[in-house]
Amino acid sequence: MRFQYVLVFFFYFAFVGCSQKSKVIVGSETTFTKETLSYYLYYPKDYEVSNHESFGLLLFLHGGGESGQNLEELKKNGPPKMMVDGYPFPFLVLAPQNPHKRKWWNVHAVKQLLDKIIKENNVDPNRIYLTGLSRGGSAAWEMAVQYPETFAALAVVCGMAPTPYADWLDKKMPIWVFHGVEDNVIPVQESDLMVKKLKKLGYSVKYDRYQGIGHDSWTKAYQTPELYDWMFQQNRAQ
Repeated sequence: MRFQYVLVFFFYFAFVGCSQKSKVIVGSETTFTKETLSYYLYYPKDYEVSNHESFGLLLFLHGGGESGQNLEELKKNGPPKMMVDGYPFPFLVLAPQNPHKRKWWNVHAVKQLLDKIIKENNVDPNRIYLTGLSRGGSAAWEMAVQYPETFAALAVVCGMAPTPYADWLDKKMPIWVFHGVEDNVIPVQESDLMVKKLKKLGYSVKYDRYQGIGHDSWTKAYQTPELYDWMFQQNRAQ
């Protein structure tokens, strides 16, 4: 008799459990993401005396090795190193630091910083140039996709490329890609496929594919004087 009572009790709860229904609710939440970005900002030598002239601005995104809290790390490579060496850039150069060693760039935070620098300085919004190397090269592709009406030119050095999003880029924006054939960190095929896709879609693309060079293709790429002349000629208002 006791066994029957327990059995009935079990089936009752099993039945109740099966009768419970799933549900869907509608919700909304406003989220806030704060990011502290340290940065270098370079001014060309004639900036102070050219009160009536607007200048272009190059936004540079570094690679993973320079991420963290030590801003001095940025001086190892790319435009920040060239600033230290005295290279006469013809435009402002904004070089923020990704504060996270093992996180991707927060491109939305970078865009907010860029907007602030443009607003507070004598910068021509039609002459904003974007470049990045390695992890920063990947972020440069992402920024160009997320903000297609912002940049007058894009130069990517050995970055992972979002090939499926190629047609989201602004076709009026010229692009220059650099990659070492012997790269064993981010394979050259990343850039090969992206450049092929972009050309098929009718984009204006230059591609320097360095034979005998590994992941450090940025040293040669950023020491190409024609790169900065090419950027300087680009203007979204044209």
